[in-house]
Amino acid sequence: MTITKMSWSPQYRSSKFRHVYGKAASKEKCYDCVPITRSVHDNHFCAVNPHFVAVVTECAGGGAFIVIPVNQTGKLDPHYPRICGHKGNVLDIKWNPFDDFVIASCSEDTTVKVWNIPHHLLTTNITDAQKELLGHSRRVGLIEWHPTASNILFSTGYDYKIMIWNLDTKESVIQTPVKTIHFHTDVILSMSFNTDGSLLATACRDRKIRVIDPRAGTVLQEANNKSHRVNKVLFLGNMKKLLSTGTSRWNNRQIALWDQGDLSVPLLEEDMDGSSGLLFPFYDSDTHMLYVLGKGDGNIRYYEISSEKPYLNYLMEYRSPLPQKGIDFAAKQTKGEAVRPAEKNRVAVKETGEFSNLLPGDPTSGWRQRQQRLGGVGWERKNCTESEAACSVMVGERQCRIMPKRGLDVSSCEIFRFYKLIPAKYLIEPVSMIVPRRSESYQEDIYPMTAGAQPALTAQEWLSGSNKGPVLMSLRPGSVILNSLPPLPAKETVLEATEPAQLRTRVADIIEKPSRVQERWGYWKAEERGPEDRKIGLSNGFDVFECPPPKTENELLQMFYRQQEEIRRLRELTIQRDVQIKQLELEIKNLRMDSGRF
Repeated sequence: MTITKMSWSPQYRSSKFRHVYGKAASKEKCYDCVPITRSVHDNHFCAVNPHFVAVVTECAGGGAFIVIPVNQTGKLDPHYPRICGHKGNVLDIKWNPFDDFVIASCSEDTTVKVWNIPHHLLTTNITDAQKELLGHSRRVGLIEWHPTASNILFSTGYDYKIMIWNLDTKESVIQTPVKTIHFHTDVILSMSFNTDGSLLATACRDRKIRVIDPRAGTVLQEANNKSHRVNKVLFLGNMKKLLSTGTSRWNNRQIALWDQGDLSVPLLEEDMDGSSGLLFPFYDSDTHMLYVLGKGDGNIRYYEISSEKPYLNYLMEYRSPLPQKGIDFAAKQTKGEAVRPAEKNRVAVKETGEFSNLLPGDPTSGWRQRQQRLGGVGWERKNCTESEAACSVMVGERQCRIMPKRGLDVSSCEIFRFYKLIPAKYLIEPVSMIVPRRSESYQEDIYPMTAGAQPALTAQEWLSGSNKGPVLMSLRPGSVILNSLPPLPAKETVLEATEPAQLRTRVADIIEKPSRVQERWGYWKAEERGPEDRKIGLSNGFDVFECPPPKTENELLQMFYRQQEEIRRLRELTIQRDVQIKQLELEIKNLRMDSGRF
């Protein structure tokens, strides 16, 4: 009798990120009473780095945003100073990736401005920008810093142009960009760089995805898929792939995966749901995880990207406890009363100043199209006169922004952090994505080398055609940027001329290559540390910028717990240094024993 052996394979994938979960910050660690903008422009309206949280705010008579120190949580002073140099609404803000105290902003006034943020707490409004970029003829909607070259800024506006600016000049007002790309036929909705910044991907309102050589100003690839209307596009690190979000021909929210070298047909298309809010993708190239957020809902879906089929592997979904937004119409009557039939047809859209006959039940009335054009936002009930039914744009959970990797808390295994804007509650809520681990030690397998705060190229080098990947750094506490370790002192390894050539060669190799202990623990001289490498900690006194003085008993308790955590961290660092010293002493002893043999 022949026995047939059946092979069995599991239906799940093995992944160290399979059980990643989202953890919202407590009320004390949120930013409250923040006047978040209610603009309907499809953008993030927020920018975060390890020192500051910048948020676009409501402002009469121009555009403004505020810059809050990361550690200054709790209620915000209503008279907190603002950066208010624009004459129109601010549409986008981005921190310089290589300088945590420089931020760029663009506005409806057709200008792009670069601001220097003081290292101390703001006391007055800032109205004078460090640099002002004049070149666009219509409002500027997007700006992006180059990922590896310093002082290179990209901007795009409603004049359908992409302008490349070199900020490495002495002029405070720059009127001529170094390059202008003007072959787009409609508004550019999204821009994304590849890892070394040699390619730029754009998503345009003409439903096309383009891969561009920004220095030559030429289109290398172009996608025009009728079944996928693109809104956002994203390079997936070094995987030679693009990811886009948009809608299908049936108006379902959709994500698509593309081969960077061939955009004729997508590798994968996956429908998400039937909601109308835009999808915003965020990709972590270190963990190969993709996070997808919908504008108007509080959920965060996350996936793991692989280089082989099925490419997209669903992991889990973070759900916010806040209720979903809905659509409500109400005239000025008692709370919860129905709208009068005569007033049902005419709706005043106050955010846009337009009037339109909108009937939710009629598919030909343009209801869905209008809602999509407003970014898929919801509506809140708002009192108005009996002769007018009013709709006011309300975004219960408008947008998110992410913290750079060097600002994460590695002791709690945090691999990603979002900052959610909730205008209805005037609240900014941090949400941490955490890998559950029992050990409190540094988890090297989930924290590979990541992009640091040091540029790989100058502006002129990049403009002349050079390409380099980002300068990497380790997230291990006490480590430094890769390749920044100084050589060992020459006087400790100088050999006499009478010593054998074999020993001289061996010691020379030790001088040129840092020891394993140095590579593991990040040993370097204290006097050679840059200002960005010094970690500011709490001491008997406190730094006003890092930790403002407590005003209430609750804030005093928070400061006490923060100091206890700092003491624990310093103890761990001391233990690490002791181990490092012992290892170095052992290496010196071995070196002396080897030299004695000769």
